[in-house]
Amino acid sequence: MYDALPCPPTGYDDPAFVIGRTMFETDCVSPEHVRRCNQMDAVWVPTDFHVSTFVKSGVDRAKVVKVVQAVDVEFFDPANHMVLPLPIGVPVMVPGGSRLEHGDPKGRGFVFLSVFKWEQRKGWDVLLKVFLQEFSGADDVVLYLLINAYHSDTNFIGKIRRFVEESNIKEPAEGWAEIRVIDEHVPQSSLPSLYKAADAFVLPTRGDGWGRPVVEAMAMALPVIVTNWSGPTEYLTEENGYPLDIDRLTEVTEGPFKGHLCAEPSVDHLRALMRHVVGVREEARSKGKKAREDMMERFSPEIVARIVADKIQQALANTQLTED
Repeated sequence: MYDALPCPPTGYDDPAFVIGRTMFETDCVSPEHVRRCNQMDAVWVPTDFHVSTFVKSGVDRAKVVKVVQAVDVEFFDPANHMVLPLPIGVPVMVPGGSRLEHGDPKGRGFVFLSVFKWEQRKGWDVLLKVFLQEFSGADDVVLYLLINAYHSDTNFIGKIRRFVEESNIKEPAEGWAEIRVIDEHVPQSSLPSLYKAADAFVLPTRGDGWGRPVVEAMAMALPVIVTNWSGPTEYLTEENGYPLDIDRLTEVTEGPFKGHLCAEPSVDHLRALMRHVVGVREEARSKGKKAREDMMERFSPEIVARIVADKIQQALANTQLTED
């Protein structure tokens, strides 16, 4: 377990109304989490998925309120940014079967981008397997990975190479399809340019509370391939992206969330979607355009701020009625 601030927080004298803001990535929340949530006057969660899982876990239904997350659609606006010049980062697997020391990577091709923390929940293992099995050096594609450490070191290149070797993935006759790890710091100001350099965003997550990189990519008018479970179900549709099927729910077998269920994304469907999106660029662009429209219409800071203000006014009004 990790150190955390007290919940509910201390140091406030007799507040009129206590709101907790939270989310979770699995099918339920722990009994201790439920106990603390029920100490609040209201618990704000970002999706219908969370309303269901929190109530099912024992949080008082009357306290659970959906308040979506915002994405900065002005900052993440393709019209305001140049394309980040490619290639960048370090080639891990490159066409022709060469590795980093002898690589002669291709040009731009079709660019897949994935942004995630290095943890099993993000489905990086599924993504690597699918990409390396579905594509080869004969395909004009490249997968860029922007990875953040999560209770781990930052030797992602070594981790990926070791994973490929231990997974016994057979190298195609045409050599590996290209994978590049962005090993340099990408400042927040450059993130939109990175998204704009890609042709599609992909994340076969096993569960997300919201999926911040996903909505950033969608705001940048990128078509996204993302697991159709947990947080992303709030904003991902067949019209604005490529929802990825799940094969089943699997049980967490160790750690503090042992017994919880997470999604297992469909390998076959991911292979089909990634292959499909490479061949239908106009369709993909159309979905990306719709994705940006949806982000602006539902999740802009101004729209979410109005939702928050309305919920606070409702809470204060209910408090006044109770006092009267």
